[in-house]
Amino acid sequence: MQPTPPIGPLAGLRVLELGQLIAGPFTTKTLADLGADVIKVEPPGTGDPLRQWRLLHEGTSVWWEVQSRNKRSVAIDLRHPEGQALVRELAASVDILVENFRPGTLEGWDMSYEALSERNPGLILLRISGFGQTGPYRDQPGFGVVGEAMGGLRHLTGQPGEVPVRVGVSIGDTLAALHGAIGILAALHERSRNGGRGQVVDVALYEAVFNCMESLLPEYSAFGAVREPAGSALPGITPSNAYPCLDGWVLVAGNGDSIFRRLMDAIGRKDLGDDPDLAHNDGRSRRAAEIDAAIGTWTQTLTIAQVLGALQRAQVPGGRIYTVADIARDPHYRARDMILSTTTASGLALEVPGIVPKLSRTPGHLRRRAPRLGEDTDAVLGALGYDAAALRRLRDEGVIG
Repeated sequence: MQPTPPIGPLAGLRVLELGQLIAGPFTTKTLADLGADVIKVEPPGTGDPLRQWRLLHEGTSVWWEVQSRNKRSVAIDLRHPEGQALVRELAASVDILVENFRPGTLEGWDMSYEALSERNPGLILLRISGFGQTGPYRDQPGFGVVGEAMGGLRHLTGQPGEVPVRVGVSIGDTLAALHGAIGILAALHERSRNGGRGQVVDVALYEAVFNCMESLLPEYSAFGAVREPAGSALPGITPSNAYPCLDGWVLVAGNGDSIFRRLMDAIGRKDLGDDPDLAHNDGRSRRAAEIDAAIGTWTQTLTIAQVLGALQRAQVPGGRIYTVADIARDPHYRARDMILSTTTASGLALEVPGIVPKLSRTPGHLRRRAPRLGEDTDAVLGALGYDAAALRRLRDEGVIG
């Protein structure tokens, strides 16, 4: 018999997820990976739309197997008054509720925080929305792509003078989700110190993106500088760019002072390494084009493997640009358990990303596959006292699935 794995640092926490698609469910996926018991509420019949996004196997997205692992699925129709009453009962029994509806939606279902916390004073409510729960834009719909644009990220992507491009994943949603998880953990810590009272965590998609924009605003405030797209370079931090090789591109980050000198020695340009004007980043940034040209002249005569070998010997950070095929066969990913194996409800053997972050004593685990729609409805509602006859009536009336 396989030993029972440790149950994770968040074991014992109960989470109710009312969100769908990406931002809210990614927050709860993070909590579930670390041991929390996540009950996901989905509409009967259709479920979370993510079930049908991108590539499907037997009608279900393989993305679903990542986003909803370690969760339980309960099918409840939130448009039905009795369905809303069921969710209010569930909310009274959990530590955390996560939702990513447009502001005002919960209030329309008589699930304002004030109403929910009357029954459950310790409840922590995470609310993720496009623009937050207050302010002049609160009622506007906002997906991750809008948050990326308003937060300043989209303007910086792509090549100068060309149409701004998007990052190839829903990074705005994911950043909001991670900020949501941080907010939940902060609220849990504060709850333990103030007698058990909960609070609302308000995360706006655009603010989560904006929070990661580094020096964008202070540079504008101090100097009126508007940072513009720069392709693969990182303006003001030199050298840090992508350079051509005989068989593709390589990334080189030689922007530390001593690293820069080692890099120049490695490429045969000791003259640049010893140049006092290039000893520090400000001087190098003024001559970024000259330095990039010198590095590119060296890399374009070599293969990626040759460049990376030379960089490794010189202890200069560098790397190839990975495709998912590179990721899947990389030994470091495997050694760090960043590629895990699971089997879907339909029997498909699947590899999925591992669990982050990694804790030394109480790590997270992939405890269970992603659920079928409504797979856990009877068990979850049964724990609230609903017997077989009551469940049958609710199902016949379309309240649950």
